Amino acid sequence: MVGAQEAASRDDVRAGIVAAAAKVLREQGAGAVTTRAVAQAASVQAPTIYRLFGDKDGLIDAVAEHVMAVYVGGKSASADEATGDPIADLRSGWRTHIGFGLANPELYALMATRGRGRPSPATLAGIEVLRARVRRLAAAGLLRVDEQRALMMIHAAGNGTILALLGTPDDERDNGLADAMFDTVLSGIVADAPAAPDTATNAVTVTFATVLPELPGLTDAERALMSEWLHRSLTHPPHPGG
Repeated sequence: MVGAQEAASRDDVRAGIVAAAAKVLREQGAGAVTTRAVAQAASVQAPTIYRLFGDKDGLIDAVAEHVMAVYVGGKSASADEATGDPIADLRSGWRTHIGFGLANPELYALMATRGRGRPSPATLAGIEVLRARVRRLAAAGLLRVDEQRALMMIHAAGNGTILALLGTPDDERDNGLADAMFDTVLSGIVADAPAAPDTATNAVTVTFATVLPELPGLTDAERALMSEWLHRSLTHPPHPGG
């Protein structure tokens, strides 16, 4: 019972520190989020932050997750539901991501100061959501590039769009830029029509790569070899003329 009480107390202290850091970020900006300032705002000693979060990056990660949870929780439950159309769902997710970035400029600035190691858990979670949506495109025969390339193109374009808009004064922003960027990226990764026997080779290859893990009758070695062939086909297209 004592252990449960201690765990609850630890969780309360941790939540209080995250809330205090989010408040400092919101009211004073990214530059004000230091362990000393957050400790003072949360009425704890600085070593408590290191004990609970490991380092400043750990604290930043926790703040990012908290702010994202609040943002998503405040949206309509139907705003980002699957429609059955993988492209429409991808566009919806893109708009949610862009909206979050523009609504939380200080968090984006704070994340930019994070160490250059592994991406934050919040970023990784977002990438996994995007990965699932890209896989739906591939399964429908709509991709002309491999899934990982499509994933990284969308991810990079989204972050770049947010940073470009945040770096532009509000009254000078191009409100159509985000949608235009999405359409540009989409045109580079999506085939003109769902894959069929007479469609582009790349679309068929990507679709086959998507279902490869579920194909019966193959050993792990055969599956790995086939996956390597498919990846090579997508990343090393033949030269013109053969």
